Amino acid sequence: MKIKDVEAMVLKSSELYSNPKGAEESHGIGYMLVIKVTTDNGIVGYSDVETQSHVAKAVIDAPAGGAGMIDGLRQALIGEDPFEVERLWYKMYKCSVYYGRRGAAIQALSGVDNCLWSIIGQAVKQPIYKLLGAHRRNKVRAYASTLFRPTPEGMAEACHGYIEQGFTAVKFGWGVFGEDAKLDVELVRAARETLGPDRDLLIDPGWMVERTAEECIRMVRSIEPFRPFFVEDCLPPEDYDSYAKLANAVETPIAAGEQESTHWGFRDLIERGQIDIVQPDLTRCGGLTTARRIAHMVEDHNLALIPHAWSSDILTATTLQFLAYIKKAYFVEFNVSTGEISRQLAKNPITMKDGWVEIPDNPGTGIEVDDSVIQKYRAS
Repeated sequence: MKIKDVEAMVLKSSELYSNPKGAEESHGIGYMLVIKVTTDNGIVGYSDVETQSHVAKAVIDAPAGGAGMIDGLRQALIGEDPFEVERLWYKMYKCSVYYGRRGAAIQALSGVDNCLWSIIGQAVKQPIYKLLGAHRRNKVRAYASTLFRPTPEGMAEACHGYIEQGFTAVKFGWGVFGEDAKLDVELVRAARETLGPDRDLLIDPGWMVERTAEECIRMVRSIEPFRPFFVEDCLPPEDYDSYAKLANAVETPIAAGEQESTHWGFRDLIERGQIDIVQPDLTRCGGLTTARRIAHMVEDHNLALIPHAWSSDILTATTLQFLAYIKKAYFVEFNVSTGEISRQLAKNPITMKDGWVEIPDNPGTGIEVDDSVIQKYRAS
């Protein structure tokens, strides 16, 4: 079996992503890159990638430069055996090393890598977790991933809505958080009082708000009485030293990693940043090949691993396969946004029931991608 084609498709939703201060819910992804890898015997693997879609598409579509270090990823893969997934990871990394190493190049590589794992699973008729080497659970608890509402009343109303849907954990992020320290406390207070003592509350303050390590320490301490399960990504991704100051100064677990890439980057985040919870995104970190190495690193340091997975059912399904494999799984992130392409890309969409999401046991990622939806929203 050989790789016949690698196709990068940009989808466009009816609305671009927004972080509106008064929104009931984010619309979700505006542009989405979907990668499709096809083999010569007709097996197809899909992955979405949450990135700047047009840039990542160029990374895949670019021609070969002749030196093996400035090539597009498609040219590097045509004619290759998808089973040699680790060798192909390093081939793609070397092909993009002069213009990549992080950012869009690694994100495009991540999507292709996920496609290859899906193809292997379909070829041998096994779910990806079996290929990774373990099947430790059949379901994972979901948390609703949503925006901060602008008022305590709005927070309470939102929490009531997620409780009615069956969620036992909610993560609020971004929105108005960070504009007024006193309001921040009242918003978190309203969420905790509405969720009650037995449901988990997760907080994503957003790192686009400029904060020093000391400001982050004060912010986390101000909301600690409301027992957040974690506080994530409140500092720039590369500010490892400030993360270490924060993690060592507060009792609340500090989580980070959704913007991090490669196992080398996660080594720095873990050892220098001293975070408590590691959050790789399978479409940014380097794909499943890298995620497995990260999982081993997390085990070696006796930390927690809770992947970031916000974009669509394709990523959620791939992440669920990874969560079946790792030693301890706390949550799967569940995108509750209103956008069309967040939950329409699968013919058998991922669903949540009574706070839990079942892990698909069909071959590959376990879902069947709906190509008609891709074509409906395809922009290029």
